[in-house]
Amino acid sequence: MTDQFTDILYEIDGNVATITINRPEKLNSCTPHTMREIEMALNMAGNDPVVGVIVFTGAGEKSFCTGADVSQQRDGKMGTTGPREFSPPYLTFSQCPKPIIARVNGYAVGGGNHFAYFCDFTISADHAIYSQSEPRVAFPTSGPVISYLVRVIGHKRAREMWMLGRKYDAQTMYDWGLVNAVVPMADLDAEVKKWCDELLAVAPTCLKVYKATFVQEFQDLLGQGDSLRRWLVPDDYRETEQREGTTAFLEKRKPDYSRFRAAPEKKD
Repeated sequence: MTDQFTDILYEIDGNVATITINRPEKLNSCTPHTMREIEMALNMAGNDPVVGVIVFTGAGEKSFCTGADVSQQRDGKMGTTGPREFSPPYLTFSQCPKPIIARVNGYAVGGGNHFAYFCDFTISADHAIYSQSEPRVAFPTSGPVISYLVRVIGHKRAREMWMLGRKYDAQTMYDWGLVNAVVPMADLDAEVKKWCDELLAVAPTCLKVYKATFVQEFQDLLGQGDSLRRWLVPDDYRETEQREGTTAFLEKRKPDYSRFRAAPEKKD
């Protein structure tokens, strides 16, 4: 185990590196610091000649990752219009030459759902819940974190997931193609190990070439997004809609966005 990290755990067992978000008291939500550590760990594993497969997961049995730490978003520590610290790790997930397995052990919400579908494989416990919470907490994400999901589950389902913020069970995500396998929580580690063993049994150079080829297919998506936010998001957004969304979440109430839309005209 590497002790240079504070928000994650990094372990190597044989040819498998495991990266674990270690903030269970916060449902494994991420701060900018967490994201930097994830990026560092992915780079370490990707460059380590011993590592053949990477497993990415969250501590405990309740949550895989619930995305951005909303308290930091409310306080403006995640950027003014979105989690700017979140983009580089997604590039790192894609460009890491080793296959990455998402071991989804609970809630995969917001950025946690992004992790699940950006990993090469996703193995899920049957109690896991998948959701894009951003529209409910006024987080105007754009770019590949949205558009890549279209490549995974198709336009209509990607729009449903992103624009409505609904919650989905693991079996639904398997049926939609976001998840590779669903097993009881008690069998999750055994299932992940089975996939690791299969990957370690094939030629590592082939895996590297195959992954690079898959990434090349969506290369046009990477790096997009900032221009859309600059164009579409008003300057006072963080103090208006986003403030309402994050405050409502932390107060455990339904947000009221009605005042941010023009009132309908009254009929005579």
